[in-house]
Amino acid sequence: MNKNQKQNKKCKCQKEDTTDVTMSVPEGFEYNKAYSIDSLATKSKYYWEINRNGLQDNSSSDHDIDKQSINPNFSWHLDKVVERITKLLKEKNAAYGNSALKPLNTFSKLDAIDSLCSRIDDKLARISNKGITDDTEDTVDDLIGYLLLLKMAMDKKKGTY
Repeated sequence: MNKNQKQNKKCKCQKEDTTDVTMSVPEGFEYNKAYSIDSLATKSKYYWEINRNGLQDNSSSDHDIDKQSINPNFSWHLDKVVERITKLLKEKNAAYGNSALKPLNTFSKLDAIDSLCSRIDDKLARISNKGITDDTEDTVDDLIGYLLLLKMAMDKKKGTY
């Protein structure tokens, strides 16, 4: 038996698969066509279901969200920026202790809120003097972090923390 005969000969122990496979696509879409995440999110009625893709059930709150107006790229980018700032705050908290929310008061006798406002003033002064450039981008990150810490200190003072 030559090489071609061996390749064409089928094993009797295997069944030949004659099942047809039908591919389906969501309503409104075409098979084998590329779609961006934006087009998928706006066309699919299932994308914005509650507790899916980051949409929380806040129907009892005063903040009703128009599900179709949310841009998934915006949401993803916002999450990434907040994640980076949160990581920065956690790293600094590990390095310096909780000194932003519980100041040591070695030299300054300011409470957390006043101390954070002072730090925010310093960051705003730097931006005012140097502008916002690649060299001062860390100042913007610090400013965002201090504003988050200020919010935490205010919540703690009100007892909502």
